[in-house]
Amino acid sequence: MAYPIRLSDEVQSALDEGYPIVALESTVIAHGLPWPHNYELARELEAIVTANGATPATIATIDGALCAGLGKAEIERLANKRETVRKLSRRDLPIALVEGGLGATTVAATMLIAHWAGIRVFATGGIGGVHRGDSGDVSADLPELAQTPVAVICAGAKSILDLPRTLEWLETNSVPVIGYETDEFPAFYSRSSGLRVQYRADTPTAVAQILHARDALRLRGGELIAVPIPESDSVDPLLMNGHIEKALALASEQGVSGKELTPFLLTQLVSLTEGVSLQANLVLLRNNAAIAAQIAAELVRVTANFV
Repeated sequence: MAYPIRLSDEVQSALDEGYPIVALESTVIAHGLPWPHNYELARELEAIVTANGATPATIATIDGALCAGLGKAEIERLANKRETVRKLSRRDLPIALVEGGLGATTVAATMLIAHWAGIRVFATGGIGGVHRGDSGDVSADLPELAQTPVAVICAGAKSILDLPRTLEWLETNSVPVIGYETDEFPAFYSRSSGLRVQYRADTPTAVAQILHARDALRLRGGELIAVPIPESDSVDPLLMNGHIEKALALASEQGVSGKELTPFLLTQLVSLTEGVSLQANLVLLRNNAAIAAQIAAELVRVTANFV
């Protein structure tokens, strides 16, 4: 990596000592909850990673620098300056570096910066995918998974998407989809989608062994570790799909498309479900952060045993 990445002292120390690290995205801070709930959630996710044995590395661009590991003040800037924070995917990184300011990284950009920084495990809510309908709209998250060796721990793809076509894209492009304690691909807000995963792993150790084996084989790309939302907070998939259809109809009526579609749909779902979708989103974010830290810790142990 020719362009320098600014590492926090904690992340630099963890890299030097070979300690587990979990990357966290920053779009959830800048383009998720309103202030101060976004700041509180970001700090909580970092605390969960720490409590489960790993070092958190929230990723963003700050004043023209690629950053892995943010201080409290930097997280607060992202959370409190939402209107001026760019949403960054891979293609946007050069512009963010030249123009400076604040940039919040999507799944794709977070994966890439994490890889450049030497971080193998990344926790998020859900990935983008293939949109419903015949638009051919495919999230940049998918090709990033196909080319960047970072494990993404998530609750599947966002259920507003076309999940069968998303899984087909991942299979075609050789991205392994591993169900964590499940044989079924989770549907973000719901544990059930009716779609089977290719592989199942029931422990952090089992996942870590797969990651280590792929590293040893030097296979291209990352892995999708699909973690179902806890049972107590899972939303009935038929009920949720009805809400999604209503949100899609509203988007069509109002001419919403492109990069504006996903945030529009998610906002509409919060209203249609009377906040249930938001609560589910928060629960799965916390759950994914904890499991990612456990996997990262096991990956360090498994790798050390093969040295």
